[in-house]
Amino acid sequence: MEFRVLSLFLPLIVLLSACTKEVKIDIPGYEEKIVVDGRIETGMPPIVLLSKTQDIYSPTTLDAFLNGFQSGATVTVSDGTTTVVLDEICSDNLPPGTEAMAAALFGVPQEELANYHLCAYSTFNTAIWGQVGKTYSLKVELNGQTYTSSTQIVNPTPLDSVFWVQDPGANPGYGFSWATLSDPGGQYDAYMWEVKRVNMVDGVTKDPNFKATFSPVIDDEFFNGQTFNFYYENPFTWNDNSVADKNKGYYKEGDSVAIKFSKLDPTVYNFLEKKYMQLQTAGNPFAAPTTIPTNIQGGAIGLWAGYSPSFDTLYCVP
Repeated sequence: MEFRVLSLFLPLIVLLSACTKEVKIDIPGYEEKIVVDGRIETGMPPIVLLSKTQDIYSPTTLDAFLNGFQSGATVTVSDGTTTVVLDEICSDNLPPGTEAMAAALFGVPQEELANYHLCAYSTFNTAIWGQVGKTYSLKVELNGQTYTSSTQIVNPTPLDSVFWVQDPGANPGYGFSWATLSDPGGQYDAYMWEVKRVNMVDGVTKDPNFKATFSPVIDDEFFNGQTFNFYYENPFTWNDNSVADKNKGYYKEGDSVAIKFSKLDPTVYNFLEKKYMQLQTAGNPFAAPTTIPTNIQGGAIGLWAGYSPSFDTLYCVP
């Protein structure tokens, strides 16, 4: 019996061994690049962060992250009429009264800003703050290299209405945020959705900063010129251990939600759409690789983005 079993499998083993082939994969060497993360929106100053790419095999420590930020650059923004050289502003040496803005910029709690040396480039000169209809050019000069880009602040399209609907799949008192949008016809439009809950908890708002939802950017390829309803989830609950699994993604009855609905130019949308697609498929071995584009010229990567937001407040009541 043992001989018969072996005789059955021996040809298969020989066949498999005959198909064995050594495969060599040529992995390209690491090339360090400057990363530009810049934005300007209506009524706000331009903000630019500079960093450098990290080797995939380098340590993922806080020190390595902080050391990636680049200082000493000359960063210039122009709207075609006014040209301003931005100031380098660091989290551990802030002008008085700018702490709240810096906390939102760096994503660090205001009371912890002084513990880090995070630098960005901005200005208090309101002549170059964002205005609808203008195109803003960016020039970064760093270590003998020059990087350039441009972006538009397009005309905003406000939401028609916002409302809360209790979801039948959740516990009573939980639901999604809904909105009605009338998309302008005969033109290209792209949008981004961000939220924060403004309920007061111990004298402060529940969420200090706006946060993007799971897939926050859309364009009007399939709804150009139409009026329709759509909904988004609550992104703050996914990692909140105090929220039951059944209620994650929902807003609770009684929540007050500030909605930031921004218009984007096509280049900005293309970058963000690919970025969030990559974030959603990270770790999936069956997902197609995503190449994130850049609108930075000169050898750097990243994004210089214009936003034209409109704001609404959603009260989660039946």
